Amino acid sequence: MLILGFPDYLPQARRLATRLGLPLAEVEVHHFPDGESFIALPPNLPAHVLFCRSLNQPNGKLIELLLSARTARELGVTRLTLIAPYLCYMRQDFANRPGVAVSQRHIGQLLADLFDDVITVDPHLHRISSLQQAIPLKHAISLNATTPIAEFLRQKFDRALLLGPDSESRQWVATLAEMTGFAFQVAEKVRHGDTEVTLTLPEADYRQQSVVIVDDIASTGRTLAKAAELLHAKGAAEIHAVVTHALFCGDAERVISAAGIQGLWSTDSIDHPASGIALDGLLAEAVKALLDEH
Repeated sequence: MLILGFPDYLPQARRLATRLGLPLAEVEVHHFPDGESFIALPPNLPAHVLFCRSLNQPNGKLIELLLSARTARELGVTRLTLIAPYLCYMRQDFANRPGVAVSQRHIGQLLADLFDDVITVDPHLHRISSLQQAIPLKHAISLNATTPIAEFLRQKFDRALLLGPDSESRQWVATLAEMTGFAFQVAEKVRHGDTEVTLTLPEADYRQQSVVIVDDIASTGRTLAKAAELLHAKGAAEIHAVVTHALFCGDAERVISAAGIQGLWSTDSIDHPASGIALDGLLAEAVKALLDEH
């Protein structure tokens, strides 16, 4: 077996390869002036190849994955596994008006056509109960980042209050609270657009508390910022935030900083200065379990 990493995600691929005791090679990527991608793989590949690349900023990456996977098949690879800690195009999971592309379904089918297995972490699933409904593969594996995040939080805090920003986060935040021994609360959120949200905190005593806002994805940063604003008004002593996927689009980092969030941490599903929570242990265990089935 061999792990193939891409230049934009090479440190994470290298850590995973080390964990698994597997060799690592790099996919050669070049971009022509018009934006087209040149892709080259090592010419001698084993029967089973694992591609490791997160799919933030996905449009170009999806084309490059298609070229890479098809080329690997041409070179004789019989099994292809995609390890994509951040999985794109999961939010549009129904047609809210006639003519809307259900991108979750179409991108999921594309990945199923290219790969034999897909492993990801905390995908953005709302109206479906399993990743296999989006990616029709036997081995469409959705991992949960609660264990590495809980370990990280236990190292950072002796005691803290965890705050989930909306009802969808309740189960995740409750699990983190159980694993850390910290208390938790869950806010109510109404989204009015891509960058506008209304948040309501539950009744609780936030005074002199160290509060950690926890979420799966930070995109525009408005949810984190609004929660921090309300927590400041309630007298919280310290406000921090931890997320699985730090997309941080546009001015998100400025908005988060201006809101007075003192500590901001994420997993390394996406490269960012805040991405100090490594996922290689979680991913390696999933790969080992996958291989044990064969």
